[in-house]
Amino acid sequence: MKKTVLTFGIISGLILAVMMIATVPFLHKVNEDKGLIIGYTTMVLAGLLVFFGIRSYRENVSGGRVTFGRAFTVGILISLLSCCFYVGTWEVLYYRFMPDFAEKYATQMVAHAKASRESQEKIDETTRQAEQFARNYHNPFYNVGMTFLEVFPVFLAITLLSAGILRKKPAATVAG
Repeated sequence: MKKTVLTFGIISGLILAVMMIATVPFLHKVNEDKGLIIGYTTMVLAGLLVFFGIRSYRENVSGGRVTFGRAFTVGILISLLSCCFYVGTWEVLYYRFMPDFAEKYATQMVAHAKASRESQEKIDETTRQAEQFARNYHNPFYNVGMTFLEVFPVFLAITLLSAGILRKKPAATVAG
């Protein structure tokens, strides 16, 4: 299981890392909706390695059979490794190249609220939330947690689906 998890987890993680490195410099040139589409499409594509990893484990290690529990274990381990690449890449980019990201994002939150013609009360609430976000985001534990929560739910869903699709129970033996 270790070889399968490492192989597919590293490949998936590298896909996430390379795509993040390739796209982050252009975030200011792409609107928010397109950025989300690119980001989540990348996550799903990298997440396909979870499916292929479980299938590889089933066919090459487990003799063509795998329970949902074992498939889930393989998938979640691949997912966690891949998520570590994602978080690690973001932390390097954030602290080395974009230390003002939180402030820019907070400013964007407020500008979006103003542009959508929200009430002044709603704009004030968004401003407070944006300021709180910017303060919290400078805490490395908060930053890591928020970054992990961007990608992990996608991988968890793919893991659950893949384990369900790929499970094959051992044939029942007849006692004679």
